[in-house]
Amino acid sequence: MELAGWDRETSPYHAGEQELHDRLGRKDHQSSVARRIHRPYMPQQHRDFFSQLPLIFAGSVDAAGWPWASVLFGSPGFLNTPTDRQFQMAPGRINGDPFWDNATDGAQVGFVGIELPTRRRNRMNGIVRATEGPLSVDVVQSYGNCPQYIHTRGVSFHRDPQINTTPERVEFAYLPADAAALITRSDTLFVASQNPQDDPRDTGGVDVSHRGGNAGFVKVDGNVLTIPEYIGNFAFNTLGNFMVNPKAGLLFVDFTTGDLLQLTGTVELMWEPDAEIASFKGAERAWRFHLDHGHILRAAAPMTWEDGEASPNALLTGDWEQAAQTQQLNADRVAWRPFKVTKIVDESSVIRSFYLEPADGKVMMPYKPGQFLTLKVALDGHEVTRTYTLSSAPSDATYRISVKREGAVSQYLHDTLKIGDTLETRAPKGEFWMDMDEKRPAVLLAGGVGITPMISMARAALSNSVSRRHHRQMTVLHAAQTTQQRAFAAEFTAFQTASQGALRYVSVIGQPAEGEVAGQDFHVAGRITPEVLQSLLPIADYDFYLCGPAPFMQAVYDMLIALGVPDARVFAESFGPASLVRAAVPQTKPDVPPATEAVVTFAASGVEQGWKEGDGTLLEFAEAHGMTPTFGCRSGSCGSCACKITSGEVSYAQTPGFTPEDGEVLLCCSVPAKSDAPLILDI
Repeated sequence: MELAGWDRETSPYHAGEQELHDRLGRKDHQSSVARRIHRPYMPQQHRDFFSQLPLIFAGSVDAAGWPWASVLFGSPGFLNTPTDRQFQMAPGRINGDPFWDNATDGAQVGFVGIELPTRRRNRMNGIVRATEGPLSVDVVQSYGNCPQYIHTRGVSFHRDPQINTTPERVEFAYLPADAAALITRSDTLFVASQNPQDDPRDTGGVDVSHRGGNAGFVKVDGNVLTIPEYIGNFAFNTLGNFMVNPKAGLLFVDFTTGDLLQLTGTVELMWEPDAEIASFKGAERAWRFHLDHGHILRAAAPMTWEDGEASPNALLTGDWEQAAQTQQLNADRVAWRPFKVTKIVDESSVIRSFYLEPADGKVMMPYKPGQFLTLKVALDGHEVTRTYTLSSAPSDATYRISVKREGAVSQYLHDTLKIGDTLETRAPKGEFWMDMDEKRPAVLLAGGVGITPMISMARAALSNSVSRRHHRQMTVLHAAQTTQQRAFAAEFTAFQTASQGALRYVSVIGQPAEGEVAGQDFHVAGRITPEVLQSLLPIADYDFYLCGPAPFMQAVYDMLIALGVPDARVFAESFGPASLVRAAVPQTKPDVPPATEAVVTFAASGVEQGWKEGDGTLLEFAEAHGMTPTFGCRSGSCGSCACKITSGEVSYAQTPGFTPEDGEVLLCCSVPAKSDAPLILDI
């Protein structure tokens, strides 16, 4: 269908929006999508939608160029569309709202309609054409919006919305305490912005948009508000306007009192997040609003709101108090913290899951799907550390580790640990993890308890499909000896259904029990073979993720290489020094030559000892002198043994697989280096 007056060769986005699309490599994609969804007319479903609303949010600009966000109320039917290119409204006026002074003939305006009980919303930008009688607006752009971050609310009128009112108006140039309190407890705001540079009949002119999050998602610091930006539809209508005109109008609604807080000011766009914003869960970037002036319209709303359901997307985000805690905890990721066991679940005959919540009342540290948790337990009077892969997703409310019964520590966890007990843990880490935004499909190959990072990845992919509307395609093959030893089969099957096929799960059982049938109790009998892979995977470019016992990973790795899979496409978990021998390991020389002898000071332990060639790694040297540093793989793969170095240098025989933080070294694979400075380690 060709649209009169619409040039499909011209993007509906203006220069500011396109610049942001360019930064993310989405310019062509966004322009293509926009030409399908941005219309210069209102489709019938939008006309029907607006006609039944009891309120609409509006954006306008005053004579001095300041944007304002407003809300207009009326009995359903106060909004109507005589034609698909004309929008009329006859609300009750709230005197003191700048909208009515701004909406003059020829003025640019923008609207977003939200059906609060259902989260449905649509937007329209236009030009005021008549102010006598019902306000009439020529449609410039009409388009739908996704329901992300909208909290549902029941709505009803406590007075006639069609009656004009003049509420008390309190003006200010500095944010008063009650206004700041409203902002800090708000989970919703509306923002108006403007592109004054182009013909508004091409790119819309004024826009008004919704922002939502958890209560506390807006930070107040005097006259400055910091607002995080989450993943959205990538249109960047608001931020694009900020690029060409850094001004905004904000509206906060007090859903208890009916107060309307309207602010206008300048904007500072923080495209590259600083440490504080990077610690805010779910934030892609942020912007700061600097108040110029504003006012409160007391009890102006004729409507009563009832809290409904929180947005599922908002629940995946944080608040500024949590961000501050995360930033503080990030400063010392090797510190031990107490976690309480809140739930214990048997996943199979040999694997048990333990759910852990912070016992210190602080936030959980963020992590990537596939990383592990280091924990410390006391056995026979000695502290012992072990690492266990997290089987939870970063979006989950708790950590979950799933432990196979093998060895003294796992037996302690299985037989002794109970709900209510505490464990000492360090922040998650590890180099084996999956990027959920990658477009290349992934194949996850697990043996036995090696399924634990794979279930974390699967859970993260499903969460990602909600928060970012992208589910990385993945095929999971899990090899287990028996169905009784197999873990997470029901969970994977449920994910397969929920993902609508984006995730495919294949259970491979080595020794099926009598009466068990392939296709019913499991999918494939035997083991993972080239024939099995070739029968399941169409010809394509895949990333392969391996985890399991060392013989399993080596056999699967060798098979993939024989099938022509590039080594760079194979990612493997490695908790042991011989977990995987790759086809081509680059030979490296130490960046810093090792010393033949040195004095090593372990500052925290108060130990100073002479080291000489042949005394082994710094981990072995520390253990030989009575210390018990944390370790995992003993091969430089996991990073558990990382510690701070305050003086001197160390030498690695080969570049470790795990890259330590600046100012840290890995004890398990390093020795003192030739250096004029003494070697001092903080253990």
